[in-house]
Amino acid sequence: MNIETKLVQAGTKKDPATGSISTPIYQNATFEHPELGRSTGFDYSRTANPTRKALEEAIAILEEGNAGFAFSSGMAAITTVLFLFKSGDHIVISDDLYGGTYRLLEEIFVNYGISATYVDTSCISQVEEAIKEETVALFIETPTNPLMKITDLAAISKLAKENDLLTIVDNTFLTPFLQKPIQSGADIVIHSASKYIGGHNDVIGGLVVTATEELSAKVGRLQNSAGAILGPQDSWLLLRGLKTLAIRMERQQENAQKIAEWLEKHELVKSVYYPGLANHPGREIMEKQCSGFGAMISFEVTEVSIVADLLKNVNVISFAESLGGVESLITYPTTQTHADIPKEYREEKGVSDYLLRFSIGIENVQDLIADLNQAFQCSKQKIIHS
Repeated sequence: MNIETKLVQAGTKKDPATGSISTPIYQNATFEHPELGRSTGFDYSRTANPTRKALEEAIAILEEGNAGFAFSSGMAAITTVLFLFKSGDHIVISDDLYGGTYRLLEEIFVNYGISATYVDTSCISQVEEAIKEETVALFIETPTNPLMKITDLAAISKLAKENDLLTIVDNTFLTPFLQKPIQSGADIVIHSASKYIGGHNDVIGGLVVTATEELSAKVGRLQNSAGAILGPQDSWLLLRGLKTLAIRMERQQENAQKIAEWLEKHELVKSVYYPGLANHPGREIMEKQCSGFGAMISFEVTEVSIVADLLKNVNVISFAESLGGVESLITYPTTQTHADIPKEYREEKGVSDYLLRFSIGIENVQDLIADLNQAFQCSKQKIIHS
């Protein structure tokens, strides 16, 4: 069955008693037992809830993994995965990454003796050099956030297996519609489901998919024990989001390609980071392991003053954090998504004060380009008269 069909069928026909096409919202904390020693399979909603279970089954099928788990946020999902490790363990992680993941490791888990080394995971030799005796996992973002660097997942997973390490992949930017890390050898896949999977900027959630029964048992116990579960209302919203993921992503990445090409030619733009561009260094790898290039673009402007003007003057596009919804959003990583990363480290890795991150929506692409153009014109006029 093709993934488009699997997406539309997510959560359907899960209530044989009524024949409901959509999974009902089981707004329920506890469930009655038929008799002593017997269970319906649902006892208490922290452990399992029918609406959440439908979502978890759906994401496991889509990622072609062993089991899925739904959490209260993307950060709750990452936190729970990091609970797999103990004091003294070491992780090698992509150096160009979401600021919240950096904050979690450097402000929270460091207190429990878990350390991290940040390297350019698009360079396998750098990853190999960073592995030491205490290393337990490789944590990969691909494409990275926000510079869109691409890691060869098959090569990185092979390296991990040779060193008895877990491969963890944050697949938020591409979703299983465009990339399936487990097919390339990954052990754990993570999503901030608030983004493309939800798709409408109206829900916070996180998802984890495990590749083996052993990992599924471990993550399942952690989910139940720590309790950062997704509620039934939000689980239902994510199920609904999955049904339109294919058509949303197709439109979004079609728009992204056209906008990236337009930005590349603009006189006030210094550089554009989008894997669909012919000159992107990771394009060949992405063509090998993905079925598309996604809908995230980052670009640098020629003068810092342009940033504030652009953010103030866009009208169709919204100046807001997050990404992946049907509405186009533009973000300034320096003060928003990556504010918790030290300035000197951030700039060393290329996240400069000139950089903007752009999540492309499903609007008419000509309207989006016209909106960017008029905002740039405001900046251009200021530069001319200054």
